[in-house]
Amino acid sequence: MYARAAIGLVPGFNRPGWLPDTVLQRAGATVDRAHLAEYSRVCGFRLADTLPATYPHVLAFPLAFRLMSRRDFPFPVVGLVHVANRIELRRRIDAGERLDMSVQAADLREHPRGRQLDVVATASVGGEVVWRDVSTYLRREGKASASRREGEQAEPPPPAARWRVTPRVGTEYARVSGDHNPIHTSRLGARLFGFAQPIAHGMWSKARCLAALEGRLPEAYTVDVSFKLPVVLPSTVTFAAAQEAADSEWVFTLHNAKSGKPHLVGSVTA
Repeated sequence: MYARAAIGLVPGFNRPGWLPDTVLQRAGATVDRAHLAEYSRVCGFRLADTLPATYPHVLAFPLAFRLMSRRDFPFPVVGLVHVANRIELRRRIDAGERLDMSVQAADLREHPRGRQLDVVATASVGGEVVWRDVSTYLRREGKASASRREGEQAEPPPPAARWRVTPRVGTEYARVSGDHNPIHTSRLGARLFGFAQPIAHGMWSKARCLAALEGRLPEAYTVDVSFKLPVVLPSTVTFAAAQEAADSEWVFTLHNAKSGKPHLVGSVTA
């Protein structure tokens, strides 16, 4: 699939101007508990027999990557920017359950900096959707408005934790997620796409924030995040989370410890 994605970068590779109506499916996906334990270690979750809300994303990733690397997908998958992710965990998922996975693309739309689309993944048990994931990707095709300064923020909230994010985060998350995009694992690969150093996977950042809230979240919830500025490897980040009242929405952020600029802004609602 990575070879197919690389071929898609060749100039003159004809692509349609619309999304395919293809739905890719995988029936009866099972969880390898050793892999689940390794994923939990890399992302900071405790060992448990229930799946973190972000874990089915790695089960759906091969289907999503296959869909986005097809010839009838409107953009090359390499170069798409992951700008947001929304996960609905509709109930706890036991590691022993068999999951029927599906992935499809939806809602190609205009954006001030180009066009964006959603890749929608679901996990079902016995015909019941127990998990739904919407990843929003941006295809940059123009410059941002001069009036908008990406990542600008006057002052970050008081941090609850500081994390040192090392280059191992890029390589280890690539191994457990299957996402071996070189911008996360290679200095040369990162430079080819305009980054001086490798950057952390956005879904690692989201998972790490959820792990910090583990034990304080309801059994079923929706977690939304917007990815702002990439986490350069290595760097130090600050995590902050707040809840206005018991059982109310959680709001959390991830900022650069030195500059104070935001990497991620998210919320959790029951």
